[in-house]
Amino acid sequence: MTVSAGRGRLTQHEIARMAGVSQTTVSLVLNDRCEAAWRIAPETRERVLRVIRETGYVADPLARRLLQQHNQILGVFTYESVFPSTSANFYHPFLSGIEACAENIGCDLLLFTSAPVRGGSRRIFHDNNRIRLADGCVLLGREIPRDELARMVAGEMPFVSVGRRDDAHLPSGEGGPVPYVGADYAQATSALVHRAVDLGHRAVAYVGAGVGAESAVDRLAGFTAALRETGVDGRHEPVGGRTSAELLDALRSARVTAVFCEELVEAAAMAEAARARGVSVPGDLSLVALGDPTRQAETDLDFTGFHIARREMGWQSIEVLDDILHGRGGEHQRLLPCELVEGETLASPGPTTGRR
Repeated sequence: MTVSAGRGRLTQHEIARMAGVSQTTVSLVLNDRCEAAWRIAPETRERVLRVIRETGYVADPLARRLLQQHNQILGVFTYESVFPSTSANFYHPFLSGIEACAENIGCDLLLFTSAPVRGGSRRIFHDNNRIRLADGCVLLGREIPRDELARMVAGEMPFVSVGRRDDAHLPSGEGGPVPYVGADYAQATSALVHRAVDLGHRAVAYVGAGVGAESAVDRLAGFTAALRETGVDGRHEPVGGRTSAELLDALRSARVTAVFCEELVEAAAMAEAARARGVSVPGDLSLVALGDPTRQAETDLDFTGFHIARREMGWQSIEVLDDILHGRGGEHQRLLPCELVEGETLASPGPTTGRR
């Protein structure tokens, strides 16, 4: 049994017609806690449930809740590949936490891999998607399409995002807050700026996009907030089309003494450019890496920065999803603190580096 693409949400009346039963019977099956529901013959009940499963009918929260009581399967959907060597180290702790918590609550995991790539990104909603094989889904990815998040929030599928996400709305207005377990990038970045200021830095810079993914936005927001709180000079330097050497020259000309890099790969490139210029790190220039590497970066430096609680984020994403599936209350948007790393690349500015 199939439903034509683009069709609006099914009604209980249509479910009843497909199953060959009355609409009252459909309503009783959906409201399985109702005493009268258990007077329905098992074969009739199963026929209604089969139609619901095959059509993907989830508009009624009672239907969604009923279906979720049977599968004990949780989906994992990744908007980018998580297994190549360049990203395996970054995503592995998330997956480890997801697996451990799913095992703890007695659920199986289903990794969705058949999604097509459109516009450079995987799409969870497509003609042959099988997401409803799972009771709910954990989403992984640096950036997630806003329209897909909005559809999920509007009731297409119970889900939790690994990583903070902004509210998402469809053109019709449906949607709202996104359930997530994220890292508190803003607080961690702010704490590192304060540490630099305490060491004597008075001209600092943020290197990176600072836009796009919420994780980048949050880092820049933490940097900007710390500038307001400390009153030091700060600048935002998007990498753009400049080489690391060109960027380094611009920062040195501006007498910047501490640089906060959005990605470790950017910090490593800056360090290499500094080495080629005879600029000492951290004697002449302090470098801070804002988080764990998402891309492979070759470096022999122990960068000052922070680690995000990746395994715990994975674990708690399953906890939140389980709460949603069972209608439990609690905090469905969580930000976990990051662990600051002392490293060796942040020190007091040298006797001449901070002079104007």
